[in-house]
Amino acid sequence: MKEFINDDFLLQSETARSLYHHHSSRMPIIDYHCHLNPEHIESDRRFDNLGQLWLEGDHYKWRAMRTNGIDEKYCTGKETTDREKFEKWAETVPYTMRNPLYAWTHLELKRVFGIDKILNSSTAAEIYEECTAMLQQPGYSARGLMKKFNVEVVCTTDDPADDLAHHLALRNEGFEIKILPTWRPDKSMAVEDPEKFRNYITNLSAASGVTISSFVTLLEALRKRHQFFADAGCRLSDHGIEQFYADDYTEKEINDIFKRVSSGRNLTPEEISKFKSAMLYELAIMDWEKGWTQQYHYGAIRNNNSRLFRKLGPDTGFDSMGDFTVARSLSRFLDSLDNDGKLAKTILYNLNPCDNEL
Repeated sequence: MKEFINDDFLLQSETARSLYHHHSSRMPIIDYHCHLNPEHIESDRRFDNLGQLWLEGDHYKWRAMRTNGIDEKYCTGKETTDREKFEKWAETVPYTMRNPLYAWTHLELKRVFGIDKILNSSTAAEIYEECTAMLQQPGYSARGLMKKFNVEVVCTTDDPADDLAHHLALRNEGFEIKILPTWRPDKSMAVEDPEKFRNYITNLSAASGVTISSFVTLLEALRKRHQFFADAGCRLSDHGIEQFYADDYTEKEINDIFKRVSSGRNLTPEEISKFKSAMLYELAIMDWEKGWTQQYHYGAIRNNNSRLFRKLGPDTGFDSMGDFTVARSLSRFLDSLDNDGKLAKTILYNLNPCDNEL
């Protein structure tokens, strides 16, 4: 029987096979959007076992496991072992057929560990033992795996208040793979939660050395951090937004809104939308001035499960697809920048497939 993961996996035409085998397979990986932890790369982390490697923080797998009825303790619980978590993931894998998780799982088994077996409950123990033994070898540390796959550049996802200590240490060390930051300023426009926004402004003020007391000084602080990121090699921004914002506003309105949220007052939906419109525009201008490329991930509803959000925090597998109307606001946003001659190179990532033709 033909192996599931073979040399022509997903290559369904002679043209595809020729392009991959004769050209792209030999090219380096330049990953301009990821969520790798730069600390793991700087420390050259070695994972103890396959369960730790695959399931520590992987909320995509957690979500699939929950859908399969797996108890939360096998996703995020402290009372279960890495092996027990892995066994529950193996139990879930057969039910992820037609989901990218199924292909990713078996691509990693084949390309990283040389294992052809299909992962399920009956093969879990053997696969766990074999992969865990290989992870103890020198070439299977964080850096070793990156070198194994001919990675040339990795762009992580970083907040403007981050000190980028790990990126700078890697650069100063002379690590041959470029580990570059990506500017992710979502928290600087998240005025829907006044308390969290005020705490963030305190952190941003400390990082920038700017006393933030107005919208003007907020932009000043962000510009200083934007330059700091540029000096560290950043050439990309990345924005995670529900939808695009392109309301009309005046400078006075935005300053008044900033004062209200800074005093701890809740904003109206109209005020939130105006503030986000102003922030998106000003942040886009910063990117254009530096010649950066701006990326927008839009269409997700975040943290749908408020109970587990309070317990586990964000990015733990409780986001979902949204059904926002974005065409008009996206058009207005991009047109306003283009009309001012300040539209940077732009990459759009939609989540809802109904936007594919948009």
